[in-house]
Amino acid sequence: MTDKTPAPLALTMGDPAGIGPDLTLQLWSRRRALSLPPFLFIGDPRLLAERAADLGLRVPTAEARPEDAASVFDEALPVLGIELAAPATAGAPAAANAGAVIRSIEAAVELTFAGRLSAVVTNPIAKSVLYEAGFGFPGHTEFLADLAERRTGEPVLPVMLLAGPKLMSVPVTIHIPLKDVPAALTEDLVYRTGAITAADLKHRFGIAAPRLAVAGLNPHAGEGGALGLEDDAIVRPAVERLRADGIDAVGPLPADTMFHDAARETYDVALCMYHDQALIPAKALGFDDSVNATLGLPFIRTSPDHGTAFSLAGSGKAKPDSLLAALRLAARLGARGGAFR
Repeated sequence: MTDKTPAPLALTMGDPAGIGPDLTLQLWSRRRALSLPPFLFIGDPRLLAERAADLGLRVPTAEARPEDAASVFDEALPVLGIELAAPATAGAPAAANAGAVIRSIEAAVELTFAGRLSAVVTNPIAKSVLYEAGFGFPGHTEFLADLAERRTGEPVLPVMLLAGPKLMSVPVTIHIPLKDVPAALTEDLVYRTGAITAADLKHRFGIAAPRLAVAGLNPHAGEGGALGLEDDAIVRPAVERLRADGIDAVGPLPADTMFHDAARETYDVALCMYHDQALIPAKALGFDDSVNATLGLPFIRTSPDHGTAFSLAGSGKAKPDSLLAALRLAARLGARGGAFR
């Protein structure tokens, strides 16, 4: 690896009973045909061996340091070992393994901070399983933000970006019940989310002047107050602040007319007010090849835009397209400027 060659990617284990190991093995098996960027799998090598046997794949693994992962990658899947506490059965999640899942994420972040790996790519976790073991975060995104804050001492507002070939969208509020969204939505939150999105699209994605289309919270963006006051009281002032900062932002816009073909040509990213408002169109337009990227972090993180799919684990039927897209996006972003903001 030369000074100009980015370090390999970190690929976390995800839930060992889910499809993350399957997808990892499938992609490595096709590494040459796919020109797969080299990564270091952080997890239990026994898990890979057992799942490879389930899938009928021959995948040699090699314990490797981050510095050796790229040179090993062509001949064996490089692994930084983290031992599972209990046997991993495809499709049968076990709370006993939550600690190893969490340690995999922590190691990926720490090695990326140290510059030994260039970006973090996370396999899917099952939040309900982690909750059983006392996991105190709503999801991956919030946990990664906490790790960054602990490492830097600086507060972090993580921004979830769904990046697909036809749409990029961002939810302002993420993993909270729909009934709690109006109380959680503030002018400052909309503004800060938009500003972070614009900054990362510019500096990491190379979009010189990002265009933001900002959705209203209510039907018809509130219909002048007839269908709710939040759009005029919260969303519109936030958009005005973004525009005052020189950011090309428009809104609040009726969400039901934002996602057809002609509308999407007018913006680079849709800023949406809640989880499903952003994720439903993103998954409808690119279910297999959209990527979840976390903006606002001091390191690069991407993830496939799907869950653990326990029912498919070990069957060979899971499609690796989204994980492939996540690895490629992480490699592209890492090559643009390294891990840090």
